[in-house]
Amino acid sequence: MPELPEITVLSQQMDKELVGKRVEGVEVKQPKNLNMAVADFSKTIAGKTVEDVSSRGKWLFVKLKPAYYLLINLGMGAEILYFKKGQKLQDNYHFRTVFSDQTGFTIHFWWFGYVHLVAKKDLQKHKMTGKLGKSATDKAFTLEHLNTLFEGKKGSLKSFLLDQKNIAGIGNVYAQDILFRAGLHPNRKISTLSKQEISDLYDAILETLNQSIKLGGAAFERDFYGNRGSFTAANFLVGYKHGKPCPECGTTIEKVKTGSTSSYVCPSCQK
Repeated sequence: MPELPEITVLSQQMDKELVGKRVEGVEVKQPKNLNMAVADFSKTIAGKTVEDVSSRGKWLFVKLKPAYYLLINLGMGAEILYFKKGQKLQDNYHFRTVFSDQTGFTIHFWWFGYVHLVAKKDLQKHKMTGKLGKSATDKAFTLEHLNTLFEGKKGSLKSFLLDQKNIAGIGNVYAQDILFRAGLHPNRKISTLSKQEISDLYDAILETLNQSIKLGGAAFERDFYGNRGSFTAANFLVGYKHGKPCPECGTTIEKVKTGSTSSYVCPSCQK
């Protein structure tokens, strides 16, 4: 599933390519991805112009004028690909947008995903994005904000990090190394964290996610042009390295159960 780094890269590329383009039409092969009937979706989006493209957590926000947003979530490993006029398209796409200059993009969903059209006035009411926390790399996501989020919380640390209502964009892929960098076990109770540990966690979040963004995202995901990212298995510290030595102390990395997910930890560095 694309997480914040991959979605950030996509939003930057889409903003570069799509701003100022007018939607000519859409093709929908999988209506369940939409939040309204295909006919209503097609009629509403036609003629609208892309004002900008941004992201929040794992969601793409395509701002349209007049007064709408196209909200896209790629679910489990979907691909959103740009095409130029006359370019041959992939055969297995489920959604296609065409602009007046005959460029556009397709989306192929591997499992689930969403393409929702929402009026600007109703954006905060959108059930899937209206309650998202701040993106983990947003300027408003400060150490002070993280401290505030933790106030009164009693659950486990990893469960908190994966809850998109708390912090938007962190998933199971990057949570592994975030916690390792901070020296914290995923099952650690939030109420036991010191101010210094929260500060270390904040730094680890930014360092881990920004490293991947600079490398174009994970190597198992594709960007808007179909290129794979450069964040490979070699860039993980402990994530998905069960049985390998810890890069800090040499202790064997273990795979442990953490709620509904599994985690990779160094039992020495993350007690």
